[in-house]
Amino acid sequence: MARKATAESAANDANAGRLKQIALTYKMTRKADSKIGLVIAGVGIVVIGVFLAIGFLLGHPIYLGILGLLMAVLAMAIVFGRRAERAAFGQMEGQPGAAAAVLQNIGRGWTTTPAVAMNRSQDVVHRAVGRAGVVLVAEGNPNRVKSLLAAEKKKMARIVVDVPVHDVIVGDGEGQVPLKKVRTTLLKLPRVLSGPQVTAANDRLRAMGDLMSNMPLPKGPMPKGTRMPRGGKMR
Repeated sequence: MARKATAESAANDANAGRLKQIALTYKMTRKADSKIGLVIAGVGIVVIGVFLAIGFLLGHPIYLGILGLLMAVLAMAIVFGRRAERAAFGQMEGQPGAAAAVLQNIGRGWTTTPAVAMNRSQDVVHRAVGRAGVVLVAEGNPNRVKSLLAAEKKKMARIVVDVPVHDVIVGDGEGQVPLKKVRTTLLKLPRVLSGPQVTAANDRLRAMGDLMSNMPLPKGPMPKGTRMPRGGKMR
């Protein structure tokens, strides 16, 4: 009985935590998307209305009404998720370190190292290693980050000779990748390395160290106005 009560309590706490997280996400999304509530409600009403109409035509309004309710909840969840994601990217857009926050949530199989290179103007290069090889993701002024990327690619050629190196510049200009598409861009890259090869590449890069290895970095985008400490190594 005690175990059952403990399990039920844990389940209730988990459900309460999910509801609290959904409510928090909704509040944050509403700040950037004031119409989110109307849109979600509209989607639910339309879906239920369509299923009810079909149900009356077929002579099964109760059955189709229940099915419509379930489908409406699913459709509302999908729409809410997409608009919440769009709002989150909109808030991160243009903030230093935004690409690092995206990379750190790319998923299993990838190892992300934020800020492997940075200059005094806060142009920065992050590194992600996965089955596709090494991906260098730069954010900042497109003209300035090219020199950072070139230096890092030259270093990669010495450290991980047999591993493909890709580069991505985050932005909305020609040849750049918008922040919201960084994750999908990396996931679409061809997988050419095996698990052991990825591990070996990570070990070599970890042994090499990086610019921020001895600096505590906050998770997520860096606050605007952040400066490199005196004595920090610039590249």
